[in-house]
Amino acid sequence: MIDYNFNFDPVWRDFDLLIEGLLLGLRLAFVALLIGTVIGLLCGYARISRHAWLRALAWLYVEIIRNTPILLLIFFVFFGLPELGIYALDKYQSFTFALAIYAGAYLAEVFRAGLSSIPTQYVEAAKAIGLRPWQRQRYVVWPVMFRICLPALSNNFISLFKDTSLAAAIAVPELTFYARQINVNTFRVIETWLVASLLYLVVCYAIAFLLRRVERRYATIR
Repeated sequence: MIDYNFNFDPVWRDFDLLIEGLLLGLRLAFVALLIGTVIGLLCGYARISRHAWLRALAWLYVEIIRNTPILLLIFFVFFGLPELGIYALDKYQSFTFALAIYAGAYLAEVFRAGLSSIPTQYVEAAKAIGLRPWQRQRYVVWPVMFRICLPALSNNFISLFKDTSLAAAIAVPELTFYARQINVNTFRVIETWLVASLLYLVVCYAIAFLLRRVERRYATIR
């Protein structure tokens, strides 16, 4: 029989560090999603472009990034870019940049599908009332596309938040980093990782609940 005495006191003493790391992870995921959305939208347009070279470049980017482990991408940005003479990024920016590139590759396919799913009559109606190309995109295409893509965007944000745990590999002080630190200092392995796991679980469910409410309100095209 396993004789193990649970003691959460060492974890509670540093619980504020876990919350601080949790909030940092949420910020990193949100910024990465914003940048990844811009990258994904540009690549989504490139994927449906009339120009073959644009389609080829977007396809190459998507295939390379989606088939590269995200941890390898993080190491390349953080350790590899300085070897190439690029020193402008600190560890926070390096991780956010790597996560945004990773998100952009997946969102490119999401937006490509969303753009392809827009009913033709919507665009034709916009042309009929004299909207210019950029006005058609802003007032017709984007609102409809984002409604179509809302479920995928929600899932990607949750996935990005969970992926922030990999930031500990380059000493970014998010939740996993502090949990590992507490574990090393207190040797309370089960308690530390159990609390950290519950924090991830609660936050992911809270994000999913809020985003599902947004989806139910806006996702349906009327």
